[in-house]
Amino acid sequence: MFLFATTSPVFADELLTWQQCVNETRQAHPDLFSALALLQQAEADKQITGGARLPQLSIGLSSLKRGTSGAGSSSLYSSALSAQQLLYDGHKTSSQIASNEEAIKAARYNYSVVSANLRFALRSAFTALLKAQNLVGLTVEIAERRQKNVRLITLRYQGGRENIGSLRQAEADLAQAEFEVWQAKRGLVLAQTTLASALGRDIHQPIKVQAAFRASDISTAKPDLALLVNNNPLFQQLNARSKAAQNDLDASKSAFAPQLYLTSSIGRTSPDRWQLDAVDWSAGVTFSVPVYEGGSGKARVAKAKAVVAQQSAVGKSVSLQLFDALEQSWKDFQDARQAGVVRKKFLDAAVERATIASAQYSNGLISFNDWVMIEDNLVSAKKEFLNAGADMLIAEAQWIQSKGGVLDGQEE
Repeated sequence: MFLFATTSPVFADELLTWQQCVNETRQAHPDLFSALALLQQAEADKQITGGARLPQLSIGLSSLKRGTSGAGSSSLYSSALSAQQLLYDGHKTSSQIASNEEAIKAARYNYSVVSANLRFALRSAFTALLKAQNLVGLTVEIAERRQKNVRLITLRYQGGRENIGSLRQAEADLAQAEFEVWQAKRGLVLAQTTLASALGRDIHQPIKVQAAFRASDISTAKPDLALLVNNNPLFQQLNARSKAAQNDLDASKSAFAPQLYLTSSIGRTSPDRWQLDAVDWSAGVTFSVPVYEGGSGKARVAKAKAVVAQQSAVGKSVSLQLFDALEQSWKDFQDARQAGVVRKKFLDAAVERATIASAQYSNGLISFNDWVMIEDNLVSAKKEFLNAGADMLIAEAQWIQSKGGVLDGQEE
């Protein structure tokens, strides 16, 4: 429905489709690399915490020289291999690992949130450039039409059938049209720069995009907004963070539990560093119970409880915001689609009226003022139709972002 021809010598040779823009952004945008790094950090934290469940091995070597005043000195060399295995710590480690797993989920959902935000920014920049391209062509077309009007009125003025005021008005309309051509070209450069940044490019160069002002989401039936909220990656991220906070609370409570370790060591101590006999070994169990830490344990539990309460409140707040955003973006998308249909009817009517009025004015059947009003209405109708097409694509992009739509390698 919304389609404009884009033919202008100012466009660069590079031509990008929407799918090409999506693919490039997924591969090159620094925000996605940052989100991926956060995910890798979360995975590393889980490995670090999980290491406490595995045997801890260490090798120690020492050389000690001792003596007394006037009695000489002696050397003592020792080496040992020690091992320690955690048997029980009140489920503290397991709770921390569970928290790390939820943190990994949160990091994955964060990647999706970043991707959804980038998709909206990319789609907005893509639409802005598409609109700017069409606006250049439209303003050139309007300027050419205004030029023809000036020539017509000049001839009528020279023939005594029009006054000087009408000619000056036509010249002013032409000057305005020429200004809008240069304004549109400057806007085109800005739109190209914005899209290059949205793609994640370090070097900005002229770009041309290829697309039509047509929505890809053709559904008109309102979906289940509550279900969309629950499936939104931002809500899922906060839900994972809430579960991680609960596991951290369990881990902080387990800090009061006793700890049980199996320990063993093997080594030797000798005045001769090369002596291989007299190997010592030991094995046993270590049991410890925290008695007093200056109140730091209770403080950690209190802090963990506060974090749980905070995450729960944030999740509820975001859920309400997401529902409102979905309701608003759905309304705006449907309004924009219907507005486009209406603007098309206005444009068709304005074209017909302008065609008839031009013939009538040439034959002296209508006044200059009536003809100018119809011409101005045609110009406005063309601009509003272009704006309606761009507004529809932006509204659709906002709706997709509200649903949590990400940069998909298979997008249209």
